[in-house]
Amino acid sequence: MKTYDPSAIRNVLLVGHGGTGKTTVAEALLYAGGVTNRMGSVEDGNTVTDFEPEETRKQISVSVALAPIEWRGTKLNILDAPGYADFVGELQAAIRAVDACLFVVSAVEGLEVQHEVAWEMAVEAGLPRAFFVNKMDRERASFQRTLDTLVKAFGTQVAPVQFPLGEEHEFEGVADLVSGKAYRYPSGPKGEEGDWPEDVAGKADPFREKLAEAVAEGDDALLEKYLEEGGLSEDEIVKGVRAGLLGATFAPVLCGAASRAAGVDRLADLIVDAFPSPADRPPVKVM
Repeated sequence: MKTYDPSAIRNVLLVGHGGTGKTTVAEALLYAGGVTNRMGSVEDGNTVTDFEPEETRKQISVSVALAPIEWRGTKLNILDAPGYADFVGELQAAIRAVDACLFVVSAVEGLEVQHEVAWEMAVEAGLPRAFFVNKMDRERASFQRTLDTLVKAFGTQVAPVQFPLGEEHEFEGVADLVSGKAYRYPSGPKGEEGDWPEDVAGKADPFREKLAEAVAEGDDALLEKYLEEGGLSEDEIVKGVRAGLLGATFAPVLCGAASRAAGVDRLADLIVDAFPSPADRPPVKVM
């Protein structure tokens, strides 16, 4: 069995309201990482993390399940937590075992009750937090509307690091606000890298501004430069994203369509590059 240094491990808990697609995100990550050769579905009852008879029958998660993935030489331990209030005890137990929480939010329904419940638990535990806005390919999906509700509920520490290329039936991929690259998903879980379309560049400016502001607010030096120069370099934003995540002062927002495995490779890259490892957590005090 392969062993991993603590710095090459990421323990991440998928949280959110029931029906947002947490189990599908886990399934897409397993597929993208080569653990499975095809994606299962909740409707078909053949996902990796929903394996109990009650889960397949009711098409909901009732207990925490683990999905281990290797991505770029790093071990991702993805925990899939139930999203309904009846199973909040499972969520409470899982939060003690991870180093970060990834909130899966539907771009159709937006913020829901269990997101707020899980946020309070994560804040109390001092855990870094990030968001994946899912179902961007569904009817009535809106990234902007969803982002606005998240910022209203959780503050300006919530900011996008990417935004979608199209929505609903026109969704085709994501635009990375840091690198300025576009990633399209005509088929399969690996995005095809390219340049932004011309009509996207103008839309990016307000998102870039929100990202720079959120990153700067978590670092005095970056804030001073941002106020003086009105912007930050790509390297400064990259460093600021990781520092903000580690300090739980910045919550990045990503997006995609897990049922098509679109955007999950970019999510896995961010987990490797910016999420904390067990080595980053402070030592437990022994009484």
